[in-house]
Amino acid sequence: MQWETVIGLEVHVQLATKTKIFSGASTAFGAEPNTQACAVDLALPGTLPVANEQAFRFATMFGLAVNAEIGKRSVFERKNYFYPDLPKGYQTTQLAEPIVGAGFVDLELEGGRTKRVRIHHAHLEEDAGKSLHEDFAGMSGIDLNRAGTPLIEVVTEPDMRSAEEAVAFAKKLHSIVTSLEICDGEMSQGSMRFDVNISVRPKGQEKLGTRTETKNLNSFKFMEEAIALEVERQIDVLEDGGKIKQETRLYNGDTKKARSMRSKEDSNDYRYFPCPDLLPVIIDDEYIESVRKQMPELPEAKRARFVEQYGLSDYDAGQITMDKFAAAYFEAATKISGEAKLTANWIMADLGAYLNRTEQRIDQSPVTPELLSGLVVRIKDGTLSSKIAKQVFEAITNGEGDADTIIETKGLKQVSDTGALEKIIDDILAANVAQVEGYRAAAEDKRAKMLGFFVGQAMKASKGQANPQALNELLLKKLNS
Repeated sequence: MQWETVIGLEVHVQLATKTKIFSGASTAFGAEPNTQACAVDLALPGTLPVANEQAFRFATMFGLAVNAEIGKRSVFERKNYFYPDLPKGYQTTQLAEPIVGAGFVDLELEGGRTKRVRIHHAHLEEDAGKSLHEDFAGMSGIDLNRAGTPLIEVVTEPDMRSAEEAVAFAKKLHSIVTSLEICDGEMSQGSMRFDVNISVRPKGQEKLGTRTETKNLNSFKFMEEAIALEVERQIDVLEDGGKIKQETRLYNGDTKKARSMRSKEDSNDYRYFPCPDLLPVIIDDEYIESVRKQMPELPEAKRARFVEQYGLSDYDAGQITMDKFAAAYFEAATKISGEAKLTANWIMADLGAYLNRTEQRIDQSPVTPELLSGLVVRIKDGTLSSKIAKQVFEAITNGEGDADTIIETKGLKQVSDTGALEKIIDDILAANVAQVEGYRAAAEDKRAKMLGFFVGQAMKASKGQANPQALNELLLKKLNS
């Protein structure tokens, strides 16, 4: 039987406010446990929450960015459940009247395919605390610094059909919220967490299968792995005659295994009721328009501009504008080098590989836009061959200076002098008489492949510094004479 995967996402996006959603406690990351939770966060008797206007502004920005309706009247509810890191016994959230209504995000997938993922809604809510297990043998510790941190929870329709589409959506969402600067996007710090609802059904069937929810995935790689594992598990269960149990699951990225966490609750299990301490929040068109005017350039608009202004391909522009730091880096470097395409290639290839290897963001890289543009200029003016440029780039990452300093110190300037190149070529041809005769006796269509031997020998003799174009031209001239 052929099976179809159905995926919907719930994404928790931590808003970049300085204080919590209902109190003045700090949201700064990395503080000592339980130093940033005040009486309001703990719901101590006599305290009352006060809504943070910045959280509403950020949520409105998000809604406008994903083509959504903005809720002019939104209401907070209490979602009741017991968990050790939720000291109030309820989470203040939105259910019936959220701040962001239905919207959509368009994805560009491999092969030029596009996909629209509908957003059901996005609501404001507070985060819970954090349970700590590693440092407490046989016990658990509780850190309430996160309690009350503002989140928007983005809920999609079950529109995705593969891990590829789910990851593409997650990356697009990450790009949007970081470009808006409403979230720092640091997934390792819990700033974005993905809950993935997965079900399978026989291909062609309209009725959805029973879904499971894999919670708290904090990397794109883990999301891809968790989806593949769960889809395989569900298909195995169904093909063995079993039934899928509606449940919440956890995926361990270290062991590559998942386990059942608890049975999945329905909304009725949480006994939602309006929060008596918070009035409905009313916003008007004037407020929404004031927010719209403050919106920064979004990734899609930036991509279109990069195509038009810099002549990049749609793919290259899309790759670079996915990360706001990469986009800013590209513009800064291109302004100096005046060479957009070559700069983009180095950002996506060599610099990208270096950043992945060293686990750095581009704005943290020791290879500044000024250093990269200096390298690009020397490739453009013929001082460096592509091969030697990689050597210079490596030296830049090692802190050995800018491109000009490294070229001078290491004597890496590309050899374009005709006399010097002819001397190298004459020596190669004299040392390889049989190969020369073979080349001259060969058919025209075989000569191109045979030429590679002489190019390789000459490049080796020049220690990679020969100008490839000039070398090829001179070689052909001498071999065909």
